[in-house]
Amino acid sequence: MRKIKAQLDLFLIEIGDLSYFTSRFFKETFKRPFEFKELLNQCYSMGNKSLLLVAITGFIIGLVLTLQTRPTLMEFGAVSWMPSMVSISIVREIGPILTALVCAGRIGSGIGAEIGSMRVTEQIDAMEVSGTNPFKFLVVTRVLAVTLTLPLLVIIGDAVALFGSFLVENIKGNVSFVLYFNQVFNSLEFGDIMPATIKSFFFGLAIGLVGCYKGYYCKKGTAGVGKAANSAVVFTSLLLFIIDFIAVFVTDIFFDL
Repeated sequence: MRKIKAQLDLFLIEIGDLSYFTSRFFKETFKRPFEFKELLNQCYSMGNKSLLLVAITGFIIGLVLTLQTRPTLMEFGAVSWMPSMVSISIVREIGPILTALVCAGRIGSGIGAEIGSMRVTEQIDAMEVSGTNPFKFLVVTRVLAVTLTLPLLVIIGDAVALFGSFLVENIKGNVSFVLYFNQVFNSLEFGDIMPATIKSFFFGLAIGLVGCYKGYYCKKGTAGVGKAANSAVVFTSLLLFIIDFIAVFVTDIFFDL
């Protein structure tokens, strides 16, 4: 019982520290000077290096979802609904959350390890001594970069997943490209696309904040760097599911009146 209480206390302390870290991020974001060059470098680095992984994941998801669902729809004579079902499933839920989880493992752990190693080797302390604001240069740029690039990665992942689904339908059912994507776009509505895009920004914000927080307050030693990277992925994954639940709940209220 005492051990559970101690773990609960540590969890609540960490939530409080992360909340303070988040408030400091928003405060520093609007202060001069603005690190536009570093922001662009981080956007290119995170987006470019994650693009292939996101595309491969999306393509496989489109293939698997269609292959697994098609036999069931054929039993009910509803195989013609395949493009509509797959597109709504991917755009609303599967695409954003899977892309966010992939980026949490790829980007979140990378941020935690990078900033954590800088903390351990006292590079952050050296930046403070030289008059540079390390929080603004390291944290703000990376969090903004993830927040801006993740929605683009989600869109690309959705498009590749739909293309993978089309390939299965083309091979199995001889469905043309034009017919398939006409049904896809006819089935999608504003209430499907906009909430998924908005929550992608929050996914990116969560990945960047947790990764930077774990790295910025990394404990001394090389073991602390690995622990920071690992805990960043675990904590971010849990936070992504919580944000996703809240987003779905809010969407159900405002778009299904």
